[in-house]
Formats: sequence, structure tokens, C-alpha cells
Amino acid sequence: MKFVLGAAVGLSLVFVNPAHAASTAPTAQAAVSGPAHVKAVQDLLGAMQVEKVLRGVAARSRYQSEAQRKAVFAKLDRTPPTVVYQRLAAPLALVISADTASEMTRFYQTPYGKQVIHKKYNSGSQIMMPGMKPVVPPEEKKERKRAAYVKASKELADVEPMIEREAFKLLQQLNKEKG
Repeated sequence: MKFVLGAAVGLSLVFVNPAHAASTAPTAQAAVSGPAHVKAVQDLLGAMQVEKVLRGVAARSRYQSEAQRKAVFAKLDRTPPTVVYQRLAAPLALVISADTASEMTRFYQTPYGKQVIHKKYNSGSQIMMPGMKPVVPPEEKKERKRAAYVKASKELADVEPMIEREAFKLLQQLNKEKG
């Protein structure tokens, strides 16, 4: 429970203080090499089902009324996932390299990668007793040894706060739009 509270407070600080959020970005930003790079990031966002991140950001946000909250979720329901990927791809291409986007898209399209995404958005909390070690499936052990995967997963983990931040900014834009 303390971890959940700490994570919630930490996320709220990121959204309240953009200067702090910017400091969490990697120091070596990826150079956008063109439309192919943006398309690679867009494909990654689709493989990651990032529209669910947007819904999570909306769920954690505060609203003036329940009606406003319902209106925001209604807009999200009407917004196709491809629009979310397109609108987030360009700003995230500044912090996600084309190599990372390609490698992680490949991973998330494997059967094991699909399980990882499903568990990320659909699993409840898991309790581990002291002394227990998590069981690592053989598929994951094999992936963890690939140098390209190791590098890409680290880069993606490093930019996770930026993905949340851009999702929040997109949520604000969608909320201001008519429709």
C-alpha cells in the first residue's frame, strides 16, 4: 500500500512540476531521422497499446465534477487508438531511438511480448512472501540475453515517465477539443 501511495505521489509531482519531469528525460536524446523513425515509434506505441496508458492517466486525473470525468472518458472512447499513436509518435520520437522502437515492437509482437502487455494492463496486484523468488519463464530468459533487447528495454524504461507526460498532454488537448 505504501508503494502505491508513493507511486501516486511521485506521478502527481511529475504532472505538477514539468521542470522535474523534463529532468527525468535521458541526457542523450534520440535524433529524429525522418518519417520512418516517427512511423517506427508509432508502431511501437501500437504494439504497447499506449491508448491504455492514456486511459490510466485519465483515471488518475482529478476532475471538477463526475460529469466532466465522464465527458473525458467519452472522448477517449470516441478517439481511435490509431489517432493516439499518431499524435504521440512525433514528440516521443525525440526520446525513443528508431532502433529501440523497432526492437521493442518486434518483442511486443511475439507471443511472450503479448503476454507481457496483457499482464501490464490486466493483472491485479501480486503478493510475494519473503524469501520467494519470481519464476522467470524460459522465453523471458532467452529475451533477456539478447543484447539488442537489453539495450532497447533499458532505453524504453528510461523514457517511461516521458510517455506518461506526453499522454497527459494529449489528454489535455483532447479535453479542449470540441466533439
